[in-house]
Amino acid sequence: MINFKNKRVAVLGWGINGLDAFQYLLKQGANIAIFDGKGEKELDFSGFDVKEARLVLGKKYLKDGLNSFDYIFRAPGVYRYLPEIVEAENKGVTVTSVVKLFFDLCPGKIIGVTGTKGKGTTSTLIYEIVKKDGKDVYLAGNIGTPMLNLLPKLKAESWVILELSSFQLIDMTKSPHIAIVLNITKDHMDWHKNREEYVEAKTQIVRHQSDKDFSILAYDYNDSRNFSKITKAEKYYFSNTQKVKGSYVKDGKIILHVRGQMLDVGNTKDLLLRGKHNWENVCGACCSSFLAGAGIDSIKETIFSFKGLEHRLELVNKVKGVTFYNDSFSTNPQTTIAAIHSFEEPLTIILGGSDKGLNYDEMGREISKSHNIKNVVLIGDISGMIEKAIEKANYKGKILKLGKSDIKKIVKRCLEITPKGGVALLSPATASFDMFKDYKDRGNQFKEAVRLLKK
Repeated sequence: MINFKNKRVAVLGWGINGLDAFQYLLKQGANIAIFDGKGEKELDFSGFDVKEARLVLGKKYLKDGLNSFDYIFRAPGVYRYLPEIVEAENKGVTVTSVVKLFFDLCPGKIIGVTGTKGKGTTSTLIYEIVKKDGKDVYLAGNIGTPMLNLLPKLKAESWVILELSSFQLIDMTKSPHIAIVLNITKDHMDWHKNREEYVEAKTQIVRHQSDKDFSILAYDYNDSRNFSKITKAEKYYFSNTQKVKGSYVKDGKIILHVRGQMLDVGNTKDLLLRGKHNWENVCGACCSSFLAGAGIDSIKETIFSFKGLEHRLELVNKVKGVTFYNDSFSTNPQTTIAAIHSFEEPLTIILGGSDKGLNYDEMGREISKSHNIKNVVLIGDISGMIEKAIEKANYKGKILKLGKSDIKKIVKRCLEITPKGGVALLSPATASFDMFKDYKDRGNQFKEAVRLLKK
């Protein structure tokens, strides 16, 4: 166990991770400085005595470098290879993070979930299954409880389910006992220097496993499937298209093929989760929870009663024959494509937001091919870029450009143009920061606008 007493520690990036690191380090007697590119008024320091740490804030927060510290705790949103971090590391400063420290200190077993999308749904499903089975289990990472806060509660028999992003995994030196790798497409090109670095970061979830561990990989995606070449763990797969050792969908049935057992879990038509992409999440959750010791009854009861997470293809309400869905968590074109494929009803889709450096040509082609998409409503900074991609694909439906209109006006317009019996879907395929605080704010404002429409 690392002794942080009287050590000089820089907490780099405020937020849930920063607060988690700060609270832990304060109990350890460290001398803490908090660094963030935002000003004090832009950050939430509620419930926190700023006198307990030195604050280094604002646009020039790294101008004096980080060389004078013993440790740097990097928040996930801070790029691992910033010149100031690399320089400090070269001078002997230890660069770590909440997740790295948690892997060092956790006495229980960790199930880690990564991928481009579906991490939250899969992590929560596993947690609910294992909890239903009566085990001591916790959900943390990007969702659930802050990690270091959990440590006093954990025992050797505890299970911790962690949703892990490329930002967290990029410099990991340990891997979880059970690693689930979902689809890997292209995302976060505004953070990573290229796609290769993005995929490489995710490989850390399996790279440090032993032959006593398990890897559960998305068979239908080359990058995820190829992780099998770099892990020593026992390998399982999940698939919507192939019979595999693990879990798969065949003729509308979910099959679990693990440890020599072939179990019929149930029919996909009975899932409350909408969309074929969620079949993959369900299969990954079934396989991993079974390997963690959950019984088949706990698996069945959970997956067929699970309604999904907020802001992920979330049913909002029906107004005058039009059903509204909130998929604000969709921040890249691949998840929007998956959302499109989840509906057969006449569809109005709301697209657009702030730029993440992504390409929208494939999404444009899918929209053009989908005969049920009657209207595309474009909003936000990069609506012009998305419009070009859709027009290039010869989309024949209506395109409405509403720019940065008030969300109430956008929702009202969707109601006016969507045929009765149709769906109005917010699935923006972009980040939200041009018009909203974050994707949650975007989704909540959308839901409130629908609620007012209903009134």
